[in-house]
Amino acid sequence: MVYDVLIRNANVLDGSGMPHFRADVAIQGERICAIGTMPYATATTVIDAQERYLAPGFIDVHTHDDTNVIRTPEMLPKLTQGVTTVVVGNCGISASPVTLADNVPDPMNLLGNIEDFRYSSFADYANAVDAAKPSINVAALVGHTSLRSQVMDSFARPASVDEISAMEVLLRQALDEGALGLSSGLAYRNAIHAPTTEMAPLVAAVGKSGGVYTTHLRNEFAGLLEAMDEAFTTARDGQVPLVISHLKCAGAGNWGGAGQALSKLEVAAQHQHAHCDCYPYTAGSSTLDLGQVTDEIEITITWSEPHPEQARRPLKDIAADWHMSLLDAAKQLQPAGAVYHNMSEADMQQVLAHPLSMVGSDGLPNDPHPHPRLWGAFPRVLAHYSRDLNLMPLTEAVRKMTSLSAANFGLTDRGVIRVGAYADLTLFDLKVLEDTASYEAPIAAAKGIDMVIVNGKLAYYQGAITDQRSGRMLRRTERIAQNSPLSQPKQEKTS
Repeated sequence: MVYDVLIRNANVLDGSGMPHFRADVAIQGERICAIGTMPYATATTVIDAQERYLAPGFIDVHTHDDTNVIRTPEMLPKLTQGVTTVVVGNCGISASPVTLADNVPDPMNLLGNIEDFRYSSFADYANAVDAAKPSINVAALVGHTSLRSQVMDSFARPASVDEISAMEVLLRQALDEGALGLSSGLAYRNAIHAPTTEMAPLVAAVGKSGGVYTTHLRNEFAGLLEAMDEAFTTARDGQVPLVISHLKCAGAGNWGGAGQALSKLEVAAQHQHAHCDCYPYTAGSSTLDLGQVTDEIEITITWSEPHPEQARRPLKDIAADWHMSLLDAAKQLQPAGAVYHNMSEADMQQVLAHPLSMVGSDGLPNDPHPHPRLWGAFPRVLAHYSRDLNLMPLTEAVRKMTSLSAANFGLTDRGVIRVGAYADLTLFDLKVLEDTASYEAPIAAAKGIDMVIVNGKLAYYQGAITDQRSGRMLRRTERIAQNSPLSQPKQEKTS
């Protein structure tokens, strides 16, 4: 038999958390068909891994690439990190089911301009993704704020019973058409007025469909623990798996709180399916939020519609130039984007290393001066935190960005290297692996990602994208349960 692709001499990290092993990996069509020592095998394409690491393609569980997978299907910021699948529709904002008549509400404007919101059904969006033929796979959540935008005349209040029913109809249709589940962004001003009574029937609809509920908590600052309790209760009552988005202790007054937050997550996970995601940086990035304006942290403006000339400048410098307070300067800059240096390194490391956390970039691809996480999150975990700081074994780092993510989001036959799984693969050289994106120069490809294969096709090789765009829309299937709070034992580092 002549295989389509044969990767020889690889150190295989299969995604399970177990130690790597030396093997050849053969691909036929879209799937892995053989793993082992195959000295006499032949293939149309033979790649010598030269003892580099071969891992399942990384799954970015927290992205805002909703419209970019259609408008910029090459998806270089993700391919160059070794990412083969993105989960879009996070933080309550999604491109579907949405059509807009006028301005794009904040923070939906993170996804694009008004012309980018043209998918009145999830099926329309999914078909548009398939037609665009992106380089990577796409799986999508439906955003709660996006649902609100379709049925409410004002965000500054709770939805009525009739409006909740209308949202539920839209959500159920999207779930039937393949959406993974529901996301919320209850901290944002256009969702913060939604009480638990608004969320409960929507989350319950997701539970009945077998989907997942992810939430940007109502409060990531002093009210973090109470916001976590709200999320646990809503998900438990709705009988739905929960993922807390980018779990963090934001604000200088809350630094040192990661241990308590993680203990609360562990306790909840003993009784319900609960996980979180995390990005490996101590700064967040979003639209410029007046509620986060403070002199306790550094805030850098990344874009401003009325004052584009102020981009890439600290808010405090802009305020000084304008002879006004930080808050007044922020008001004049809006709508705008910002990077907030509001976390402690120790807290972030605790969350990142915890067995219940997955890796998500939370990158903002439409920001003209994005946070470096857009281009560097996954190599940073592997190189800086695993290899250099030994925060976690390499096997555990890979598990957090592959099999754990696939299991939590129902991505069947993804996130693992085994016979029969889809051939989504990343080959990397751990010795030279490095995230090169910085806050000063954030648009920069990582070093050391040598090859990326998506659905059996070579998508990225030796620093260049190929012409084989073989990603597709991944519609929801049955989720694989991982209920234990310590679902996989940590393995000793083997590299």
